[in-house]
Amino acid sequence: MASIAGSALSFARPVKAINTSSVAFSPVRKGNAFLSLQPVPMRSAVSCAAKKDTVDKVCEIVKKQLALADNHEVCGESKFSELGADSLDTVEIVMGLEEHFDISVEESSAQTIATVEDAADLIDKLVAEKA
Repeated sequence: MASIAGSALSFARPVKAINTSSVAFSPVRKGNAFLSLQPVPMRSAVSCAAKKDTVDKVCEIVKKQLALADNHEVCGESKFSELGADSLDTVEIVMGLEEHFDISVEESSAQTIATVEDAADLIDKLVAEKA
């Protein structure tokens, strides 16, 4: 039995924590709040499905198109807007990607590209469809 003086938090019995990503408070009883841990399904992590070579090439094209310094880090999670790209820059990036990868990106697909990963995923998908 554990209690914390002055906070009205106590455990009636030892609790074995399996997954601490969900904590729920039950209704207050006799001035004490009871803490219970409940299992929660694990959320899938976001990962880049694109090939590393594709991501690396997209990073290179983005750096060139935006005239970024060599020491400026661009990675899969980099957002074009955070790199200073405006809508015209984004169109030029997409055009550069189309030229390099010999693909055609529909306007509706181009508008969904916000990050290097987004672009790389779309490129891999279009290249696979073309093959």
